Amino acid sequence: MKLSAPIYRLKREARLLARAKGIRLFEALNQVARQEGFDTWSLLARQYANEPAGARLIDQLAPGDLVLLAARPGQGKTLLALELAVEVSRRGGSGAFFTVEYSRRELDVRLAQLGFDGLDAPIVFHDSDDLSAAEVVGRMAEATRGDLIAIDYLQALDHSRRNPPLADQVGALKTFARQRGVIVVLVSQVHRSFDVAGGGLPGLSDVRLPNPLDLKLFDRACFVNDGEMRLQAVS
Repeated sequence: MKLSAPIYRLKREARLLARAKGIRLFEALNQVARQEGFDTWSLLARQYANEPAGARLIDQLAPGDLVLLAARPGQGKTLLALELAVEVSRRGGSGAFFTVEYSRRELDVRLAQLGFDGLDAPIVFHDSDDLSAAEVVGRMAEATRGDLIAIDYLQALDHSRRNPPLADQVGALKTFARQRGVIVVLVSQVHRSFDVAGGGLPGLSDVRLPNPLDLKLFDRACFVNDGEMRLQAVS
């Protein structure tokens, strides 16, 4: 069952309801859960926890979105991007994954973590040592509304001096996403200064940028850390 809003918004709604009606929070949570078709909040939360992260996230994205997906190493951001591409393909669209980090064999290992045989995974895979927005746009010329392109990773677009400035490339990807109605997800590194051990989630100020880039070019940003995930509007 698809929720009417992300779970963090439902929690916020429950807190507001509790204050407005002068009731305890757990009572407000249960009221919100019943509006969503569950007897109690614990049942809703259990159902939400069992749903794959990619499925939860894709339900909150819209055709034409340019999305930043950022986390420190080892937090599952690449696997989540791959899961998004697979999830779109499961739903009848086309998912593509561009990377400078993984070979086909390494990608198959990742796909196995999602329950797929690499040879049968329903995604388009491109690996390149010189990744650029122009390459992505050129290879995805036939993409249609609702398709998803995951790019691993944002900073790799800036590796070659032959490529246009990073801001121009991200702008080109944004234009492509809007014109075609596709979702473009850019995986991003986060500064080492972000204290993973301290808990919490990184934010826009923690994104590592080798050269100037206005992050307001992105429509949404998703941050991941220690099993938690937060999606927020940017522009």
